[in-house]
Amino acid sequence: MMEKIEDRPYTLRDAAFWRIIGALGFASLFVFSAMYTTQPLLPVFTEEFGIGVSASSLSVSMTTLGLIIGLLVISFLSDRRGRTLYIKSSVVLAVIPFFIMPFVPSFGLLVLLRFLQGMALAGVPAAALAFISEEVDRRSASFATALYISTNALGGMTGRFITGWVTEHYSWQTAFIGLGIAGAVIAAAVLFLLPASRRFVPASGTVKEDMQAFLFHLRNPLLLLLFGLGVVLQLSFTGVWTFLPFHLGGAPFNLSLEAISYTYLAYGIGVIGSPLAGWLAGRFGLRPVRIAGILIMSAGILMTLGGTTPAVVAGLCVVCLGFFTAHSLTSATVARDARHHKGSASSLYLVSYYIGVASGSTLLSPLWSIGGWTLLIVFAAAVPVIYLIFSLAARKKIRAGMNG
Repeated sequence: MMEKIEDRPYTLRDAAFWRIIGALGFASLFVFSAMYTTQPLLPVFTEEFGIGVSASSLSVSMTTLGLIIGLLVISFLSDRRGRTLYIKSSVVLAVIPFFIMPFVPSFGLLVLLRFLQGMALAGVPAAALAFISEEVDRRSASFATALYISTNALGGMTGRFITGWVTEHYSWQTAFIGLGIAGAVIAAAVLFLLPASRRFVPASGTVKEDMQAFLFHLRNPLLLLLFGLGVVLQLSFTGVWTFLPFHLGGAPFNLSLEAISYTYLAYGIGVIGSPLAGWLAGRFGLRPVRIAGILIMSAGILMTLGGTTPAVVAGLCVVCLGFFTAHSLTSATVARDARHHKGSASSLYLVSYYIGVASGSTLLSPLWSIGGWTLLIVFAAAVPVIYLIFSLAARKKIRAGMNG
């Protein structure tokens, strides 16, 4: 039976395709700006609220924890009630805390609002890729996905840079209100641009069956290795960026918050890192390029031990190139290696990825307190390489067991 024209998936020639790209791109830009916006403000919070580094980092890790919980819940709900509802609601609800946080009397309330904001933010990453896979033609979906992932990186860079710059010249409260206004404009654009789902088919299985799908993946040792890599990559990557303002704000750099905010522009390497990784993987294979990305990332982390600002910035650029190469190809490998319930496998990878964000922003605080930047960097550079060696050996043993 021929598919009706009005039900066919969108292609590059359709105006609706570009509306989807615009809506999801704007949504992603806001979501990842909001998620990482407090990272350059940690030294400001320690001084203004009279708290320690570990407590200050909760403004990042608790947002991530909220996001993880939101991902688990919304991934179930969006399979049953559609994607657009959660994408649109995510952006609208995540704007509200930005207008409340500047007026809270305590840091505890700010952290609570950041946790709730993280839950709200989860709607976009939980539903966007599924929406693309359902509504966009397979030949155009890879292009749409690459653009969406690029805006993830662009949002992370924008949120850090703008917040740091505005805080230096005005205040963090002004930065938050500005983000709230920008978010309201973006929410209006998303509501207007994002077309209704035409090809969504509600999941017929029960929640119990969905849980069984998750358990199925958690019993797959090859996928577990990939989920673990997601944790390790973000643990090291987030650890570097979380403590960077403290490092560059002290001797011998003594940089202002404005100057530190410019270093976050290195994050923009991720905008080209994902498409470049995909092209290289097409020529050389997923695994070799992913391994190269991990090694490049660790080398870049060690480069930040340089005693000059240019050396640190160069290292950060290398870190971003390696990280986004490794991350994008690990995500692609999960989708390839999951034989059943690919959506739940991708969700589990996202959860592991954000567990790494939460861990890197708070659990590494003792390393900073004990040994400063040097100990933190040596640990952050070593962990991915150690895990890579372990995973290669484990993968070889698992494959041998399957063939035996």
